[in-house]
Amino acid sequence: MTDPRPSLPAPVTVVALHGNGGGGSRFARAAAHLGDRVRLVAPTLPGFGNVPADPAIRSLRGCADWVARELERHPRPRVLLGHGIGGSIALEVLQHHAHLVDGVILQSPVGARLAQRRFPKLMKLPGMRTLARRMLAMRILRGLWTRRLFDGASPEGAVPREHLDAFFEGYRRCALFGAMFDWITAAWFEQLRPVAVPAVLWWGGSERVLAPEHAAAFARLLPGSRTVVEPGWGHFPMLDRPRAWAARLEQVACELATARGVRA
Repeated sequence: MTDPRPSLPAPVTVVALHGNGGGGSRFARAAAHLGDRVRLVAPTLPGFGNVPADPAIRSLRGCADWVARELERHPRPRVLLGHGIGGSIALEVLQHHAHLVDGVILQSPVGARLAQRRFPKLMKLPGMRTLARRMLAMRILRGLWTRRLFDGASPEGAVPREHLDAFFEGYRRCALFGAMFDWITAAWFEQLRPVAVPAVLWWGGSERVLAPEHAAAFARLLPGSRTVVEPGWGHFPMLDRPRAWAARLEQVACELATARGVRA
């Protein structure tokens, strides 16, 4: 039987950008389930996780320039994946370094409806950013956050304790947690210009953090993109549905690289 999957001359390099408070370890559980068609690179950005902040990074553009240098280290075809605020950083990368990217996946990205969403408004109040970061890291509240953020009914079972601990501890050490609310704003989002690159807007149908309805706002920035909504998925499927997430990522990344006609 003929293999219906896209044929590529080399594995697709997926450079995955984590969300706020996190690090590259958020993708570790899913990486173990990827096949040989995809090579996942999940760096921790400066100022996140256990990586010290870089004094030279003083804006979202600084983050994008750092990602550009990371992209240049890896072979083509390259697909840039951004989850949460990682999706915002990926959009900034496209504004200045689109030539380095052969495809892009924005998974539940941040940027749409920022003037209306309650959480960004709350983070403008004095002291709230520090308080929020500490509360997300508090052990006594982890049961509450786990029920809110992760899929307790996932067919792949509960997220192992070591992965949950790493997830929440990331907030405690995140030096740039608050800065993201200064850099990723409604004004920033409105000035973004469309970029033509093979793209997928990837959402969970059971999202509790960023609704799938936000996808339309991102579609205008990525002409020709398609939106994929996964029934039952929440905001962190790479943690609570790692096998399914890995299988879908491999399929989408290879389709994007094939659409670009990239040759390694």
